[in-house]
Amino acid sequence: MAETGAVKSQDTPFEGGPMDGRVLPVLLGMTGHPPKTYRIPVPDAAGGPPTVLVYRRVPRGHGGFGPARGWKYRYDPGGGRDGGVRWPWSGPDATPSGSPDDATG
Repeated sequence: MAETGAVKSQDTPFEGGPMDGRVLPVLLGMTGHPPKTYRIPVPDAAGGPPTVLVYRRVPRGHGGFGPARGWKYRYDPGGGRDGGVRWPWSGPDATPSGSPDDATG
């Protein structure tokens, strides 16, 4: 079996939420970028299901004339869906209430 080399990671800052101000090493993917979404399960003290903290990857900032200086994670309190690919022919996320024949909606 061939040697695959060392797994690469990048020290990535977290912004907002309970992880605000912390910097953690995050594993990089095949493209050399950290994952778009970082989920942190937090155990419940009462033994119930864990709470999941969701952070989204955003550009860290611009370094003057050059490109962005890396990535950071920003807290997403809603923790909704990832967004994914939005095709032009995809319908809206929410379906309107009421029947199609109802003029008042």
